[in-house]
Amino acid sequence: MIQLHHLSKIYKSDTVETHALKEISLQVEEGEFVSIMGPSGCGKTTLLNIIGLLDNFNRGLYIFDSKEVKELAERESEKIRKDNIGFVFQNFNLLDELTVYENIELPLIYLGVKSSERKLRVTEILERISLGHRSGHFPYQLSGGQQQKVAIGRAIVAKPRLILADEPTGNLDSEQGSEIMEMLTALNESGTTIIMVTHSISDAAYSSRLVKLMDGHLVSEKSFLHV
Repeated sequence: MIQLHHLSKIYKSDTVETHALKEISLQVEEGEFVSIMGPSGCGKTTLLNIIGLLDNFNRGLYIFDSKEVKELAERESEKIRKDNIGFVFQNFNLLDELTVYENIELPLIYLGVKSSERKLRVTEILERISLGHRSGHFPYQLSGGQQQKVAIGRAIVAKPRLILADEPTGNLDSEQGSEIMEMLTALNESGTTIIMVTHSISDAAYSSRLVKLMDGHLVSEKSFLHV
C-alpha cells in the first residue's frame, strides 16, 4: 500500500535549514497496524502528515497504491486522501458547533453522499461506538474518551482503507485509552490499515510492528507477535 524510499523533508528559512526527516525508507502493507515512536521533535508527526498527503517532501519517493505521489496534481492527491484515508488526532479536532451526529456525518457531506445513505451510515457508526444516546450532544458535553470515540467515528464513516492516528490516547486516562486502543485493534482486525504515532509503549504493543525515529532518521523496526 505505502512505499517510502529515501524520503527527506527539509524546512528552510532565511538563515536556517532544518532536516525534519532524513532518508526514510519504509513499507506498509495493506492490513498492517504500524506504530511510530520517538522523542518529541524527531519527525513522527511530519512523517504522518506526508503519508496522509497533508504535507509535501523535498527528496525521495513516495508510492501510494502504485501511484507516485510527487507526480500527482493537487486534485488527484485530494481525491486519494478523501477516498482512502481517515485521520484521528490527539486533540480530537471536533467542531464545537456541531452535534455528535453532525460531526460524524460531515465527511459524507464532503463526499456528496445522499442524505438517506448518510443517515444509515452515521446510525451504524453511532451504534458501533456506543454513543447513539449522545447523538444530539455537543463535544463540550462529552468526556475526553467519548470525544475521541466521535473522532474515530468521523474517521471511519467513509470506510477508509487507511487510518492515520496521531497520539490518539494522549489526552485520555488509562481506562479511556485502553478502550480507544481496543477500537483501533478491532478496526485493524476488520481489514483497515492503521499507522499510529504514540509515546506509549503499551499502546504500541497493540500494533503488529513498531518503527522508531530519532533525529529524523528511522533507527529501528520491531515486529510484535500477537497470540
